[in-house]
Amino acid sequence: MRQRNVKNKKEIIENSKYFIDNPNDYKGVWKYLFQNDNPIHIEIGMGKGQFIIENALKYKDINFIGIEKFDSILALALKKVPDNLENLKMIRLDAINIEDVFEKEITTIYLNFSDPWPKARHEKRRLTSPNFLEKYEKIFACNNHIIMKTDNKDLFAYSIKSLNNYGYMIQDITFDLEARGDSDNIKSEYEEKFTKLNNPIYKIEVNKQKN
Repeated sequence: MRQRNVKNKKEIIENSKYFIDNPNDYKGVWKYLFQNDNPIHIEIGMGKGQFIIENALKYKDINFIGIEKFDSILALALKKVPDNLENLKMIRLDAINIEDVFEKEITTIYLNFSDPWPKARHEKRRLTSPNFLEKYEKIFACNNHIIMKTDNKDLFAYSIKSLNNYGYMIQDITFDLEARGDSDNIKSEYEEKFTKLNNPIYKIEVNKQKN
């Protein structure tokens, strides 16, 4: 995703109490950072942060961690966080290294409008590829739970097949989320944008029982 440079991004990131600069130090012990045993949900590729911030505001009994690899976008997200939101942290991380930061402690993974990586040679980069599903296996605390939204039909079809092949069971699926009118649906910036363009929003929620 291309993003214009954000002025003072370094200072914004380093001075935010919501930014965790050393996430590897908390591998397996994130609950001690949050100082509670509440479930931990992560959003991989949180963008400008609207989705995860609104979730943290709404669900105080869940801890949220937003993951973003681009400094400029991370800075924009951090600027949006209101004061005294104790159940939210943000980290700078490429998802390829996610198993270096978490271990058997994540309850839910959100994948919102991830890069579709449409070329076949880039399949391993898709966040629902077997390559990533194997990584997620190592970070889930108990049963695996993934919620994905996208406007890309091909990525959605690929993800359904990939998740099914990996043993996930579909709990919920829709090919037009806006038309369904879920009253509790929290939108990311991308979802708002694509909804205004009348693009259908695809959503799937899956679970997998651990052996």
